[in-house]
Amino acid sequence: MTYEDLQLALAEFDLPQQTTWKKIREQHRLLVRRYHPDRGEYTDGEKIRRINAAYKILSEYVGDYRFDFSREQFLEQYPEERLREQFWNENPWADDR
Repeated sequence: MTYEDLQLALAEFDLPQQTTWKKIREQHRLLVRRYHPDRGEYTDGEKIRRINAAYKILSEYVGDYRFDFSREQFLEQYPEERLREQFWNENPWADDR
């Protein structure tokens, strides 16, 4: 797989540069329903082959992805948790005298 292959797969699925595995799967299901030769609205054998090839590339890329479960990455993914930890026990109206 090349970076160009990955970008073409994203374009085939009409997905942005940052997406989730859930959105990839949802888009695959939608496209298959739309273009499948037996049941789709638009029966296009070549299109369904491109969709399945793109799905294979995306799933291979996601399957090989190394997830980062560090605290820093967690707080980047969930900034509200960083704020909760930072301000939960603080009372900005408390008298510090």
